[in-house]
Amino acid sequence: MGRNLRLARRCLETGLLAASMGVATGACAPTASADAASNPTAKAAPMTRIVVIDAPSNLGLRPPAPGVEPGARKLAAALRDTGLVARLGAREGGRVDAPAYSPDPDHAVGFRNGTALAAYSRTLADRLEPLLGRDEFVLVLGGDCSVLLGSSLALKRRGRYGLAFVDAHDDYSYARDRKRYRGIYTAAGLDLGLATGHGPAALTDIDGRSPYLRESDVVQLGLSRTPADSEFAATESYDASGIHTLGVDTIRRDAHAAGAEARARLEAADTQGYWIHVDADVLDARVMPAVDSPNERGLSFGQLRALLTPLLASPKAVGLELTIYDPDLDPDGRYGARLARTIEAAFADSGRFAIKADRAPRGARR
Repeated sequence: MGRNLRLARRCLETGLLAASMGVATGACAPTASADAASNPTAKAAPMTRIVVIDAPSNLGLRPPAPGVEPGARKLAAALRDTGLVARLGAREGGRVDAPAYSPDPDHAVGFRNGTALAAYSRTLADRLEPLLGRDEFVLVLGGDCSVLLGSSLALKRRGRYGLAFVDAHDDYSYARDRKRYRGIYTAAGLDLGLATGHGPAALTDIDGRSPYLRESDVVQLGLSRTPADSEFAATESYDASGIHTLGVDTIRRDAHAAGAEARARLEAADTQGYWIHVDADVLDARVMPAVDSPNERGLSFGQLRALLTPLLASPKAVGLELTIYDPDLDPDGRYGARLARTIEAAFADSGRFAIKADRAPRGARR
């Protein structure tokens, strides 16, 4: 017991120091090899395999300009082109294509593309649910943030799950002038509110499962609020919710510690596991401008990597979805490549996955 405790403390200290320096921490994460060296009968814990599914939807976004369709639906293809899936050694779980995008209001549901999104969320949940029943980790390549509705619906069908919501925005607070936006609300900007039961039944109560997530089971990581946000939206509703927040300043001070705190909170909840949602706009606009709503006070790639590492390392983490990166805003693919390398590095650093990445990817530290 004493030796294991000392080893755990040394690994934690190493991880915190490495995170502050932008160095990979995966080498210290697994302890099974050390145990095996001292005990020939000990067996190394099996590494978790990744299964990847594409969810190329842009149904939750507004048109970036008249007659222009949002490009977030190209995220999966663009990140695949970087070699991410191959380097992760992921098993293919298929692709769930979304219905055609429409810029027109949907007054029946109140959200742009609301009727189509409700159908798509059910279809995505149908595909995800059996994957969650396997001894694998699910990686969803979106899409916009509204893919969370399909993911959380699939989780709710299986029981009670938590959520690590990595995003610069709360995605919960409705506009103060509700009449003005009726029919053209965007689900990508309210996905967390919808997943926790706030909104039209067509989106919040699919199959009678509302809410898909309990607010008390959610940790929001990376909130970067401005006075203008509270002028536009009723952010006090989010502040009064049961969602626990670790804001951008907390993460900037020590991203690894923030991730570890979120992991501890999610592990302590009486759930069957937790899901990780990563919106690329949690990154600072100086390093990730290729999103629909660039963040002027966000994280570096290194901070995102350090934040995700402890979250991925938990055996209660069952999947991760990556959203909002828009390849149309990244003509030479440089930002997508850095995003892919950062995600890959976090998987490698966690020490939980048998992947091909064996060193810190170039460019992921900054």
